[in-house]
Amino acid sequence: MAMNGFFGIMYGLAGILNDKVLHVGGRGPVVLDFTTWGWVTLILGVLLTLTGVGILLGNGAARWFGVAFAFLSACAQFGTISSFPLWGLLVIAIDITIIYQLVARWHPDF
Repeated sequence: MAMNGFFGIMYGLAGILNDKVLHVGGRGPVVLDFTTWGWVTLILGVLLTLTGVGILLGNGAARWFGVAFAFLSACAQFGTISSFPLWGLLVIAIDITIIYQLVARWHPDF
């Protein structure tokens, strides 16, 4: 989760700092421009990274925040799937795997 958040931070910074680089084929995000979408992705990336660190520390509340932020990250990728279909599908698959692992495979320490 922390690594997925780090990639989200890098993608968000690319969208904020130089949105011309991210423009592929004359099509942009479905909802907003790349600069705004970069801010959304950057904020979600920071939240995912911090939640991933919380999970590594064994915090039970971070588990549920992780489920929520991974769900939001997967939903947010649908906004740019028209520009970057392979990247969007890859991040959605990673987010679904994160959600599955946090919900079905969680073994808290007693």
